Amino acid sequence: MDYDFSEDVAKIWPALMFMAGFVVVVGALLFVLDILPRWGRGKERLQMAGFLGPALALLAVGLVYPLFRTVYQSFFNDTGDAFIGFDNYTWIFTNDDTLTMLRNTLFWVVCVPLFATGFGLLYAVLVDKARGEGIAKSLIFMPMAISLVGASIIWKFIYAYRDPGVEQIGLLNQILVWFGGEPKQFLSNAPGNTFYMIVILIWIQAGFAMVILSAAIKAIPAEIVEAARLDGANPWQMFWRVTMPSIRPAVVVVVVTITIATLKVFDIVRTMTGGQFKSSVLAVEMYNQAFRSYDDGKGSALAVLLFLLVVPIVIYQARQLRHRTEIR
Repeated sequence: MDYDFSEDVAKIWPALMFMAGFVVVVGALLFVLDILPRWGRGKERLQMAGFLGPALALLAVGLVYPLFRTVYQSFFNDTGDAFIGFDNYTWIFTNDDTLTMLRNTLFWVVCVPLFATGFGLLYAVLVDKARGEGIAKSLIFMPMAISLVGASIIWKFIYAYRDPGVEQIGLLNQILVWFGGEPKQFLSNAPGNTFYMIVILIWIQAGFAMVILSAAIKAIPAEIVEAARLDGANPWQMFWRVTMPSIRPAVVVVVVTITIATLKVFDIVRTMTGGQFKSSVLAVEMYNQAFRSYDDGKGSALAVLLFLLVVPIVIYQARQLRHRTEIR
């Protein structure tokens, strides 16, 4: 019996096309970066084009085109075959479930940057130049080494609930039982479940804030600190009049970075509750609409909303960086 190679060729063909494209791109880069500059003028421009060209092409294919495509799909129905205008955006701001989702997202964006930065700053100030500083910093930074899914599983066991009278496996509920209380369903009751999950991201991001702010504190010139002490400044005055003004750029960077990460939070909510019990947030709802309900229109509208929320923060951070560069 003759063997039919057509199916094998169909499977191998995409890989062969990818390899051919890779060879063409690498060959073009070598030609631009090595051969063309030898011909004389425009060496720097050719080298710049050779380095930036592939990056710009990848950005166009992987970011710019999907962005326009997502905006386009947000004006269509779930199957993408009927134009419905702003109906998907109207649904976001009028549906009870999505309004709850937006409220939860606001809770995350307000609480996580505020408390994570505050705890990180407090810890950085307290352990600065203290005995065992390295060990103390390692303990609070350690959660940063854990993935968000791993951290969520750890805290899911901490919040675990079993019926009264049954041996508890959740740490918090076991503590409640020891003190004569009743076990509590931490992850099933809204809006408390949102704040219990917010604690997880604060626990993780406080280490990041501590490292950045601790480095900024150590970068304060010793002359400024000594002058303030000679003027009779107490620790409280030292903090507000010397430390805070000196580390303000670092604080802004930390708050902006944590805010962007918080707006995109997905792993924690998806692992802990799956967005149930009125605990969903913007990124989780976007995923549910696009990949579970198969509603490309609503999923795209939520993605556009998330993009619009992140862009102003990124622009602000870019302006701050440019301002500091101009000062220097």
